[in-house]
Amino acid sequence: MGNRRSFLKTSGILLAASALPLSSFMIPQRKSKLGVALVGLGYYSKDILAPALQLTKYCELRGIVTGSPEKIPIWQKKYNIPDANVYNYENMHTIANNDDIDIVYIVLPNALHKPYSIIGAEAGKHVWCEKPMAMNVSECEAIIQACNKNKVQLTIGYRLQHEPVTQTIIKWSQSKPYGAINSLYAEAGFYNRASDHNNWKLHKTLGGGAMYDMGVYPLNAVRYATGLEPISVSATHEYTRPDIFTADEITNFNLEFPNGITAQCKTSFAENINTMKVDCANGWYKAEPLQYYSGVSVQGSDGQKISPFQGNQQAKQMDDDALAIMNKTAPIVPGEEGLKDIKVVEAIYKSAAQNGKRIPIA
Repeated sequence: MGNRRSFLKTSGILLAASALPLSSFMIPQRKSKLGVALVGLGYYSKDILAPALQLTKYCELRGIVTGSPEKIPIWQKKYNIPDANVYNYENMHTIANNDDIDIVYIVLPNALHKPYSIIGAEAGKHVWCEKPMAMNVSECEAIIQACNKNKVQLTIGYRLQHEPVTQTIIKWSQSKPYGAINSLYAEAGFYNRASDHNNWKLHKTLGGGAMYDMGVYPLNAVRYATGLEPISVSATHEYTRPDIFTADEITNFNLEFPNGITAQCKTSFAENINTMKVDCANGWYKAEPLQYYSGVSVQGSDGQKISPFQGNQQAKQMDDDALAIMNKTAPIVPGEEGLKDIKVVEAIYKSAAQNGKRIPIA
């Protein structure tokens, strides 16, 4: 009788369990949205990323990391962020204990990308790092190593590589609708009023300067437009306000690619510039503007026009990156892509320090 009662009791449990979805007790349920913590609450987080996170389908703003206590109540009220999801730079490592946060998005001055990306990785969180990835090649390699060691995904915030018009340009590097590429011209910059002389973008030691901030746009653009890596560079710096800028205000750099392709590039904090033209064997095409947050468009010598993407670039970027994490697929812009740009940036600064000497890029 005892065996019969045990059998009936066990059978009842099994029958009840069979009425539940299999995933509820055997397979971990996949999150419908991943939690993002913004690390650094400056302009780009406040005015661009946080609003974009209200438009995303696969991730959402759940936490903040800041060294400015006065910002905390404003962000908590606006985005309903609980006290448990608020961190500072000293205790950010304890985010490891917070299952509500899946991703840390590093939105700090460039010189701080390495240490806080590594803290995020060691906390077991996926790392989204703004461009440029870091100050030099060794810092990039350290970030990549930390993310690999901790088995978290690393992506770099090159939003344009997620933007549909730019993705067409990337495809053209292979399909070559205007024939073989001969040369390119690319430029990006804006007039930085430099009204706050303490702003990090003016100072070399904090990772400021036109090349790090804006120059990576034309650099990345000529790389994805050709689908090739440059083999050498020559570069020079210019200043219209040397009393204000300890970092470069204007940088001109010329790249050599395989197959005799050349690219003339410029970045500046002294003027508003924003275009790329690609001259080919059978015509040309031009992206103008090249890298605005909206309105990126292309026109070709044959009259072809590609209209701007109507969505939010940053929301698309973050959804793409969240899906890569959820599906365990490679991200569109992995850490290795950021490393490739910084390898060239290092050579650009080396050339400029030697009056434009041609520097090979290994």
